[in-house]
Amino acid sequence: MAAEQPLTANEYILHHLTYLTNKAPKGILDLSVINWDSVLISLALGLIFVGAFYLAARTATAGVPGKFQNFVEILVEFVDNQVKDTFHGTNKLLAPLGLTIFCWVFLFNFMDVLPVDLLPLVARGAGAGHLKVVPSTDLNVTFAMSLTVFVLIIYYSIKVKGLGGFLGELTLQPFSAKNPVVKALLVPANLLLEIVPLLARPLSLSLRLYGNLFAGEMIFLLLATLSLSGFHQLSTMSGWFFLVLQVVLAALWTVFDFLIGVLQAFIFMVLTIVYLSMAQERH
Repeated sequence: MAAEQPLTANEYILHHLTYLTNKAPKGILDLSVINWDSVLISLALGLIFVGAFYLAARTATAGVPGKFQNFVEILVEFVDNQVKDTFHGTNKLLAPLGLTIFCWVFLFNFMDVLPVDLLPLVARGAGAGHLKVVPSTDLNVTFAMSLTVFVLIIYYSIKVKGLGGFLGELTLQPFSAKNPVVKALLVPANLLLEIVPLLARPLSLSLRLYGNLFAGEMIFLLLATLSLSGFHQLSTMSGWFFLVLQVVLAALWTVFDFLIGVLQAFIFMVLTIVYLSMAQERH
């Protein structure tokens, strides 16, 4: 692309931030728009996760485990310990859900450490003009995952406490009174105080993951623009300087971004466990 028509730094960044969609959105909220790159890459990474763990389960041995089996067992034990330390009840869904969230979000974030032009060039060869390869930099993906967690929070809150108990937590605390009239007057204030943190949970989950990974992607794109200057001036010392600087900075940021990806996957998993644990506690 650069050989045919050199891009400016601004055009280069905008190109990489454009989704492969079915149509241009009309307004801020358009539910008919599908970001095909986010959907397909998310599904592909999900299949990789399921296939790898299925293979590990099928080839598991009772004797000395192989390296891959040992890695999977360590990962499963790690997630299981996080669940046991946080949740003291009985819920067969929580540990598998935590494992799925951690591995899937980690794979999302891992895509950010790949060279920014690698998969977009492959997609261009297949006829696709755009390809965003990091699903966690798509707010639609992170918000969809957090909404799934939010639905589970509501489900288990009602299942464990009953509809009346759940509504009672939202309307009868933190302020309460013995007088029925005063208690009724406090309901709007209690509802406001309780509904805000409840609705903030899916927002914080989605925006935290999206913000951190989008910032990491932007830094990689900004570093890649150094190459644009370098490739156009390879006959000069400044051109080589920009190329060497880009390689060094990109290598350092790759390590840091990888750690951020692991941390964000861990945070998303732990907060999910904490929120579901709180949903099943009686106050």
